[in-house]
Amino acid sequence: MRPFISRIIKPWLALAATAAMVGATQQGCTKDTPAAEAAPSAPTVPEKRENGVRVVELTVTEKGYEPSPVTLKKGEPVKLVVTRKTDQTCATEVVMDGYDINTPLPLNQPVDISFTPKESGKLVYGCAMGKMISGVFLVD
Repeated sequence: MRPFISRIIKPWLALAATAAMVGATQQGCTKDTPAAEAAPSAPTVPEKRENGVRVVELTVTEKGYEPSPVTLKKGEPVKLVVTRKTDQTCATEVVMDGYDINTPLPLNQPVDISFTPKESGKLVYGCAMGKMISGVFLVD
């Protein structure tokens, strides 16, 4: 009986103990939620205006489009000024469905994009790779 325990049971116990330790070390991990799916709470963005048009400055960093989400108003013209600050991203453009926006973002050069939100709700914009990197406008 002793050889059975040594040859069969001990390896299984070692495997179970290892699995328990790995599970305990990963217990605090959570799945990252993309910016577009996270529970949005719009940060305070200083409101700028040029000739009655709201100006929103966005930056593309390793974290994505920042700030996000940003609150906009339905029917109010907006000028985005987007500057990509990194090459470590696939967000080398801005794509916004329903607005014919697919604008390249050269590195370290501000790019102006003008549009007027048509509908209230959540407006997701992002990179051309299926909005893998994305941001959100909350339209009131």
